[in-house]
Amino acid sequence: MNRHNRTDKPDWVPPRSVKLLDQVRERVRYLHYSLQTEKAYVYWAKAFVLWAARTQGAFRHPREMGQADVEGFLTMLATEKKVAPATHRQALNALLFLYRQVLGMELPWLQQIGRPPERKRIPVVLTVAAGGTTSPLDALALP
Repeated sequence: MNRHNRTDKPDWVPPRSVKLLDQVRERVRYLHYSLQTEKAYVYWAKAFVLWAARTQGAFRHPREMGQADVEGFLTMLATEKKVAPATHRQALNALLFLYRQVLGMELPWLQQIGRPPERKRIPVVLTVAAGGTTSPLDALALP
C-alpha cells in the first residue's frame, strides 16, 4: 500500500484556501484527479460565478445561490450557447463537484436536473447495387 491509497485518509477535509477557485484546485488535487479535470472544473466554476454576476448584477458566492441559478446556467449553455451534450454533462459534473466536494453541501435537486440526450450517430452503410456492393468512396474514384 502506498501513501496515496491509505484507508485512514478522511473523506472530506475543509479547504485551507480562502478563494473559491483555489478551494476547487485544492480539493481536486487532494482527490488526485487529473490536471485536465482540474482545469475543466475550475473553468466551469468560474464561468458559473461570472454568469450569475452578469445576470443578477452582483457577485454572489455559490453557497448563496440555489436551484434556479444552477438550472438557469445549464439552460443557458444548452439553449444560447448550444453546447454539445458532453460539454453540458461536464459543466453539470463540475457544479456537482463544486457543491458536494468543495462546499460540502448535498443538493438533492441537482440529481433531477435534466441532461441533454446523446446525439444519434448514423453509421455509413454500404449499399447493394446491381453489380455488387458499392462504397460511398466509389463515387470519388477516378475513371
